[in-house]
Amino acid sequence: MTDKTETAAPPKKGKGLVVKLLVGLGLVSAGGGGAFALVQSGMLDQVRGGAKDDNQPRLVRKGEDDPYAPASEGKGGEAAADVDGEGGSEYRTSYYNFTEDFTSNLKNSAALIQVSVACSTRRDGRVLMWLRKHELAIRSEILVVLADTPEDEAFSPEGKKRLQARLTETINRVLTEREGFGGVDAVHFKSFLVQ
Repeated sequence: MTDKTETAAPPKKGKGLVVKLLVGLGLVSAGGGGAFALVQSGMLDQVRGGAKDDNQPRLVRKGEDDPYAPASEGKGGEAAADVDGEGGSEYRTSYYNFTEDFTSNLKNSAALIQVSVACSTRRDGRVLMWLRKHELAIRSEILVVLADTPEDEAFSPEGKKRLQARLTETINRVLTEREGFGGVDAVHFKSFLVQ
């Protein structure tokens, strides 16, 4: 009788498990990447019945037709054609002029401020329509901002820039509350008087 003093080496476990884990991880990664690509391309939105941002104003490139552009009257009742320059931004800029000046007292002061204001947007004409539609609510909020402006801010160029930024933020807030989207890029002073 012979004693077997030699012991057989146990089979290696785990090599098959590691391969299975790596293959599984690769499949999960590929699936996640594919789902990300579908979301980014908008294909999933089309399956659901359209992109979710269809109702939001989009940026309009120079020379591109804007289906929401307000009708403008040229000489003889014909629509005037826009001519865009080649420099600057690739997007068209449209302006909205508020119909009346704004007059308010300044914060903790006997001084009055009177400003004429316009807004600019690079988005389609829906922003201009919303500005016209909600002008009363916007005017009210602009007057609140003007009344909260200190007198020294109304005299410095830096203060006027801060006031423009606050007015832009205020107008976008009003539009977002009422239409779900702001779209105003900047506020411009057409006239600015402090007495």
